[in-house]
Amino acid sequence: MTTTIPILTKKDFQTDQEVRWCPGCGDYAILAAVQSVFPELGIPREKFVVVSGIGCSSRFPYYMNTFGFHTIHGRAPAVATGIKVTNPELEVWLATGDGDSLAIGGNHTIHMLRRNVGVKILMFNNKIYGLTKGQYSPTSEFGKKTKSTPFGTTDRPFNPLALTLGAGACFVARSVDVFQQHLKDTLRRTAAHSGSAYVEILQNCNIFNDGAWFELTEKEARSEHVVQLEQGKPLIFGKNRDKGIRLKGMDLEVVLLGNGNGLTEKDLLVHDETNPNPAYAFVLAQMGDMPGFPTPIGVLRSWDRPRYEDVMAAQLTSVIAKRGPGDISKLLHAGDTWEVK
Repeated sequence: MTTTIPILTKKDFQTDQEVRWCPGCGDYAILAAVQSVFPELGIPREKFVVVSGIGCSSRFPYYMNTFGFHTIHGRAPAVATGIKVTNPELEVWLATGDGDSLAIGGNHTIHMLRRNVGVKILMFNNKIYGLTKGQYSPTSEFGKKTKSTPFGTTDRPFNPLALTLGAGACFVARSVDVFQQHLKDTLRRTAAHSGSAYVEILQNCNIFNDGAWFELTEKEARSEHVVQLEQGKPLIFGKNRDKGIRLKGMDLEVVLLGNGNGLTEKDLLVHDETNPNPAYAFVLAQMGDMPGFPTPIGVLRSWDRPRYEDVMAAQLTSVIAKRGPGDISKLLHAGDTWEVK
C-alpha cells in the first residue's frame, strides 16, 4: 500500500505559543523563512526535530510545530548528534546563536562539523549576547563597548565561516535575516545537503546591537557591500555591476570593469562551491573582514563526504556480522568484577 504524504503549509509548522522576541527582532524573519521552506521539502512533519541551546535564538523549538529539544547552554550540537546517530532518518535542525555556539558551545560545534553529522545548523549572528542583556560575544568587533566591556573589548572576533571551514565543514553558507528570498533559497540548499550544513545568518538585535549589519542591509548601500555567490558565475557587485573580484596570485583584488582598463567579466574569479580544496572557500570567508571588499552571501562550499552516522552504522553492522549481536549482560560481567557488601 502506498502512503501519501499530506500537503503541508506554513501554518502546519506554526505552534499555538506566543512568539516572544522583542518587536523588530531579526529572529521573526528567520522563523518565517524556516516555516515557509519546511512544507516544500516533502518530509512528514513528525520527521523533523529542532534542537537549541540557550539564547534568544534558542526559543526556536517552541515556535516550530515539530519535535524539538531546548537543551542547555552550548550543548545543542551534542544532543543533535545523539539524535541523528540513533535516528538517521530524522531531519535534525539546530538553531543557535553566536554566543551559544561559539563560546561555551564552540568545542561541540567544531567536532560535530569535523565528524560530518547530518545536522543542519542555523547560526544567528547579531554580534552580541541578547538574552543576557547586551554583553559582548565571540563575534563582537574589536573595541566594541558593551555592558561587560565599557572601555571596549580587547578580544579579536571569530570569523564563524572561517572557523567552520577549518573544522572541516562540507557545506558552508551565509545569508541575512531581511533578505527573505535569498534566505529561503539558502535554506532549500541547506536542506538538500546530506551531511553537516552550516549557515551563518546575519541577524539584527534592535535592542542591544541595532544596526550591526547596517552597511549590508541598508537599501542604498547593500549593492556596494554585498556580493552574491552563484555557482559558475563571476564575482560581480556594485550598484551598476561594474565591480568585481579577481584572483591575483594568492590574493583577492577588487577591480573596476569597463573603465578603460580592458578588464571584463572574463578576468574575474568564477565561483566554484564544489572545489574540494577548502582553501578557496576560506579565502571567500575572509572577504567581509578585508577593507574595501564586499561581504559574500550564498553557498561558499558544498562538497560531499560520508556522514558520521552512516559510517558508524556500517561499522556496527560489520562487527555484528563477524562477532554476533553480543550480550550486554556478559559484557558488563566480563573482566575483573567485585561485589560491594
